[in-house]
Amino acid sequence: MTDRDEEPTRRSTDAPGARELDVPAPDAEAPDAEEPDAPEPDAEAPDTEAEAAGHDETSTPADDLHPVQREARARRLGRRVPLVAGIVGVVLAALLGLVIMARFDGLPFEFDEEWAEELFEARGPVGDIFAFFMNDLGGGVFGVFVVPILTAVVLLLCRRPWGALYFIVASIVSAGAVQLLKNLFGRARPEDILVHSDFGSFPSGHVANAATIAVAIGVIVPIVWVWIAGAAYTLLMAVSRTYLGAHWLSDTMGGLLVGAGAALVLWAVFATQLERERLAWIARVSKRNAARAQAHVTPPARPRDTVA
Repeated sequence: MTDRDEEPTRRSTDAPGARELDVPAPDAEAPDAEEPDAPEPDAEAPDTEAEAAGHDETSTPADDLHPVQREARARRLGRRVPLVAGIVGVVLAALLGLVIMARFDGLPFEFDEEWAEELFEARGPVGDIFAFFMNDLGGGVFGVFVVPILTAVVLLLCRRPWGALYFIVASIVSAGAVQLLKNLFGRARPEDILVHSDFGSFPSGHVANAATIAVAIGVIVPIVWVWIAGAAYTLLMAVSRTYLGAHWLSDTMGGLLVGAGAALVLWAVFATQLERERLAWIARVSKRNAARAQAHVTPPARPRDTVA
């Protein structure tokens, strides 16, 4: 575009009262008359509103809680898990008893008979000694009264009163649930029995007692080898009861569910007190160990000469 072409345009624009139609349109092809392109939105620029909305959608109410409130909620959830698991265990035991009694009035399952035949064929002097020892350990006066009382005394000596109370209550509740289910279902015991037992085969009281002890001690002393030892003790008790012909295998399953379920439910009840007591016990042990270690530190015979 030349200077001659630009002159009329300037006059028509500057003239007073000039109309907009008198001004010629700028040449689109002229580089000096091109309108600047509108700035494109930056694709990488964050959208504040979108981010805020996305944050609101993905954030959970727990994220906005105070740390103390968050810890309280975690404790409630921690108690809810054993509570639900314990209730489920007891309910499953009751359902198993109903299935057993609805099936030909308590007759054993096929796996009950096969398991019993295998163990009866394996009977011998060594097996008898083991089974009778487990029978006395897990039942009778010793298993029902002596073991819980001795365990509670040891816990009291270790300054674990809440642990002692939890163990005693769990043992009582487990034994009561077993007797309730025994009288409710009244399942007959196997005929080839080697020991004298009370009424009712389902569930096994010895196995329930063993499971309660295993879970309760594992809760009070939460160490892996304690849980492993408790599981092994419960399993050996179940084997010994079926070896003696005192129970069917399904009876021991019911006893496991009842005993563990009772201990889990009461764990949820005593969870806060047990955790505080455990942390205090750990603090005392750590302090005592530190004091013993400090007492064995031998100071030097004389201070070293300092270099002037």
